[in-house]
Amino acid sequence: MTDRQQKIAIITDDPGWHGRQLQASLKDHGLVSQCVSLTDCIIAIKDDGPTLSLPGFTSLPLGLFVRGIPDGSLEQVIFRLDILHALHALGNTVYNTPRAIERAVDKPLTSLLLSHSGLPSPITWICESHEHAATILDQETAKGKQLVLKPLFGSQGVGVHLLDKASGLIHDEKFAGIYYLQRFIQQQNNDFTDIRVLVVDGIARAAMLRRGRAWVTNRAQGAICEPLIMDKNIVRLAESACQVLDINYAGVDLMQDKKGQFYIIEVNSMPAWYGLQSVVDFNIAACLVDSFVKQIALNNQLHDCRELS
Repeated sequence: MTDRQQKIAIITDDPGWHGRQLQASLKDHGLVSQCVSLTDCIIAIKDDGPTLSLPGFTSLPLGLFVRGIPDGSLEQVIFRLDILHALHALGNTVYNTPRAIERAVDKPLTSLLLSHSGLPSPITWICESHEHAATILDQETAKGKQLVLKPLFGSQGVGVHLLDKASGLIHDEKFAGIYYLQRFIQQQNNDFTDIRVLVVDGIARAAMLRRGRAWVTNRAQGAICEPLIMDKNIVRLAESACQVLDINYAGVDLMQDKKGQFYIIEVNSMPAWYGLQSVVDFNIAACLVDSFVKQIALNNQLHDCRELS
């Protein structure tokens, strides 16, 4: 097996509270860790093959916990994902895997995969043409519906817009020439709530209700987090979504309409858990790190078996 440092790389540009939580839980496993930005990594391709350089590491890390990938140009984002793909190809445990991150961070692909699997997703249109998008908005508003316009790549409710006949299409550079439009889900009593479910190793571990001051229900936008006991339907939907995307851990967002029908709104491959931690009685970082360490052990066993065969 390739030489590796007994040290973990936490991939993030903003360690903060989440980074400290992960480092403390890794320390409980006897593991040293360091936060690393993908912007500081280097790929070198030479006569003897490719190498990767990570700041603070003299050889490949024991594993990489991907907490965040910074925004950038399309080329920068692709390069940062290339680094994760290269590390994964070299036998590193990358958590979540780069392929899972790509599936989840790409909203159109997520919507297509969930719908193809028969899971309930909001009615959605994706197109490049301004004329097509305007026609869709006209048709929907004629039915008394509203649309939500979202950037393809985004989180925490940043850059989303609620569209109606009066607003028309809104130009926002975050959309980068693509219209991702979803029919707005009307809720009972005109509430503004959604549900975040944490799924780890295919099992729904905890959930919370987020109650927004307005129609955007992200905690970062001021929503209040409340504890929630999951029923079988919520568990089934959240776990099924993660199975479809083949992802180690995720924050699955659900929303319920006036008739009680649940829809899968989003699957987050690098979810924050500060809000959820405030309403549960177990250490979420420890739960994630336990899963991560298990993946490292399984990955190392697999590589040992391959070297012996």
